[in-house]
Amino acid sequence: MAAAPNDAAEGAAVTPPKKKGKLLLIGALVVLVAGGAGGWVLMKGGAGGHAGAAEAARAKPAIYLQLDPAFVVNFQDAEALRFLQIGVNVMSHDPEAIAAAKEADPEIRNALLMLFSAQDIKSLSDVKGKQKLQAAALAEIQRVLKEKIGRPGVDAVYFTSFIMQ
Repeated sequence: MAAAPNDAAEGAAVTPPKKKGKLLLIGALVVLVAGGAGGWVLMKGGAGGHAGAAEAARAKPAIYLQLDPAFVVNFQDAEALRFLQIGVNVMSHDPEAIAAAKEADPEIRNALLMLFSAQDIKSLSDVKGKQKLQAAALAEIQRVLKEKIGRPGVDAVYFTSFIMQ
């Protein structure tokens, strides 16, 4: 009779490790599958709506508008008469904004002429000053277009030539 309880104890001791091993294996597989699925979703860009909206906006081709002729202004310098000539291109992904910019050309040119003529030689002598002027030019164009079409419409402004004399 004593042998029977030992056999039962051995059988009970052997069975749980097999069940634990299967459970661990199944748990590990679930973690791997979930991790793989999560990685796949992240790689495909399905994680956020904001990223999808940005990609949709960039899916449209860029449209460029050259503001001709180049801007020529005299600008501030206490020592000499200075001139600044800047070629400007505008970039948008919105054809309606480009059309509105063409129609508002006199207003945009006026805003940019006032901006460019208010500059001084010190602020334009380094790259940071030119970048600051470029950002201000973009803001001026966006302001004019916002009055016309209710949104900024323009994504970037590029200086295609920049001559100080």
